[in-house]
Amino acid sequence: MLDWDNLRIFLVMARSKSLTDAAKKLGIDHTTVLRRMKRLEAQVESPLFERNTLGYLLTPQGQRLVEYVEKIETRVHELADDLGGVNRSLAGPVRLGATEGFGSTILAPQLASFCRLHPAITVDILTVPRFVNLPKREADLAVIIERPQTGSYVVTKLSDYRLKLYATPAYLERNVPIRQLKDLDQHAFITYLEDLVLSDELRYMNSIAPNAPRKMQSSSVIAQYMAARRGLALAILPCFLAQQSDDLVSVLDDEIDLVRSFWLVSPTELRHTARVAALWNYLLDVGQRNHAYLMGTTTQQVFEGAAA
Repeated sequence: MLDWDNLRIFLVMARSKSLTDAAKKLGIDHTTVLRRMKRLEAQVESPLFERNTLGYLLTPQGQRLVEYVEKIETRVHELADDLGGVNRSLAGPVRLGATEGFGSTILAPQLASFCRLHPAITVDILTVPRFVNLPKREADLAVIIERPQTGSYVVTKLSDYRLKLYATPAYLERNVPIRQLKDLDQHAFITYLEDLVLSDELRYMNSIAPNAPRKMQSSSVIAQYMAARRGLALAILPCFLAQQSDDLVSVLDDEIDLVRSFWLVSPTELRHTARVAALWNYLLDVGQRNHAYLMGTTTQQVFEGAAA
């Protein structure tokens, strides 16, 4: 019989890829972690990790075991929630994953009202330039830009949003005039790092200006926005982000008009937990009342209680 405590330590080790980090997260000595992993490997009669310069990486057998243990972990969390009454109570923690720009500029201010409405619910916002890993319970629900094609999820469209090409007036004055799309080849761009772009939905340059030089690349849309505000180069930005600044004006407004979508997603087993359901419904309301703002046709966010 496998010891659940050893499996729990194994899962932390697999996610940390570091003996020291795993020990810190678990609150135990790193030699204990190592001893427990050797004991588990003896029980399953297979090596679970191989060590290299990147840390402790899973072997094929270790990867298979992770998949089983994550399913057990999910059931353990569900059982704890159910026995504690959390599934039926508007109380407890909810972790929300989101793309960086949307999470920082839309969700953070909008969730202030949600927290006042539900003082017993605590909200963690995970804003990172990548997709959160819902199967590993990095978040209970997430706002993403690519609808999941596989997995046991509840998914709905939150809202469409628009992107435009932006620059500062000063940049436009000191550079070659932009009158048509082919003029963009003479201008530098601020854009995403090609090898770190999280979705094909963000590969705007391929269709707008595939031959234009890249002046700066970043995995962060906030970094791109800040550099564009300083007049460094042109940047394709979400309207909801760019329109917060008077420093930026749209370029080729009639020709460059990109529309993408935000999707709200949650694992099926968590979607109807009371606290998750409350946040889910609130986010749908945020998307509905701010559709015009996300599409760039208004310049002011609408908050709960304000006239639409």
